[in-house]
Formats: sequence, structure tokens, C-alpha cells
Amino acid sequence: MTVDRPTEHPVDALFTNRWSPRAYSGEAIDDATLMRLFEAARWAPSASNLQPWRFLYGKAGTPAWQPIFNTLVPFNQSWAAKASVLIAVVSRVRSTPPGKTEKVDNVWHAFDAGAAWQNLALQASLLGWYAHGMGGFDNAALRQALNVPEDYAIHAVVAVGKLGDKAQLPEALQQREGPSPRQPLAAMVAEGAFRFEA
Repeated sequence: MTVDRPTEHPVDALFTNRWSPRAYSGEAIDDATLMRLFEAARWAPSASNLQPWRFLYGKAGTPAWQPIFNTLVPFNQSWAAKASVLIAVVSRVRSTPPGKTEKVDNVWHAFDAGAAWQNLALQASLLGWYAHGMGGFDNAALRQALNVPEDYAIHAVVAVGKLGDKAQLPEALQQREGPSPRQPLAAMVAEGAFRFEA
């Protein structure tokens, strides 16, 4: 699907075509395609090349799906039920940097995990799939369900699937189902000192 979103400066359509739908078709995702998404994420940059991100997934119709799905808030469950796979994004908060022998706090772990998730989302878009990151889930329940150690932060759950018919969504969501706009560059970019709205 080609998306017509105006830009202030020319960029590759890879960036403007990616968006986060809620209407999914329920089509199954094969392992080869799914691993291509993770392979793209694997090549994200990270501080000291520590690669702190980890992905825990459950494909629809498998035993690994339900523990992740159950932790979503009801609003997200209402549309994510038709996703092909749910992916929990976590990252290690303490790592052993190159040349060191002990773990230290990695203050960049979330930044790096964000880069990996973005690679995954862009690769999905290139392959005709759609990734929608969610913050609406029970963090403690997900940690317990997936046995995530305490030295890992849980950032998001991502739904991936093929685009479905938006008529399956509640009317309020149907009106919101489409690529969203962006703030102007002037609202987020400045040369020199901070001078944005507080």
C-alpha cells in the first residue's frame, strides 16, 4: 500500500509508507518472513555494540500467543486478536561493555531497543506487513508470563499482521484507521539551544 503523506523535504517512501493500523486480516505469518523482521532488527546500531534488545514472540494459534495476548489491556485485545504475531520488546539494563569484566548500567538500552524495533517495523513494511507498537499492557503480568528477568526492561508489545478491512473495527476506530500526520520539523528540530514548547 502506497501512502500519500506530504513531507517538508524529500525522503524515501520507506518512511512515509510505514504506519500502524489496527485492522488486521488474521493471515498467518510464516517463520521465514518473521525471521526476516528479526534479522533486520539484529542489525540496528547500539552503544558499545552491546545489542541489549530481546524479542519474545507468540504466533497466533500457538501456545506462545495467549500469555502475551492476555496481558494486553481490553482495548488492545479488541483489535490485536486478528494480528499474526505478538512480540514483546525487552532490553537488558546492565551489560558488560567491551574491555570490562563486570556489568554496569547501560543508560542507552532503551534508545538501542527503539532502534531495533524501528528496523523491524520498516522491514515489515517493505514486505507488505504492518507492525503496531503498544504500550497498553500489564507490565508485571507480562514479565511473569514470559519469565523476563528483573535486569531487563519491558518496553512494548508489537502486533504484526497483514492489513485487514477496517469495517471490522468499532466505528470510532474506523475513523482513526489510516496513516497519521506528523508535527512540523520546526516543532522538533532546532540549531543550538533548546527552544521548544515546554
